[in-house]
Amino acid sequence: MRVDQVEVSWDSQKSDWVIRMQSGDEVIRRHYKAPKDADEKTLRAKAAETVKDEGYEANDAAVSVKR
Repeated sequence: MRVDQVEVSWDSQKSDWVIRMQSGDEVIRRHYKAPKDADEKTLRAKAAETVKDEGYEANDAAVSVKR
């Protein structure tokens, strides 16, 4: 299955990154421990890995990073 959207954003309450995957009405959130100033390449790679681990597929265009 394919995800429609993947968003990586900083969670200031937990001081880590949240990877939010959406496929239709289903939304999956996974936390990722990395420094707040992590580079975009690292965050995108972790998002792609997380999507794959959850059994989904996503293209790079579906991933957005919000700082």
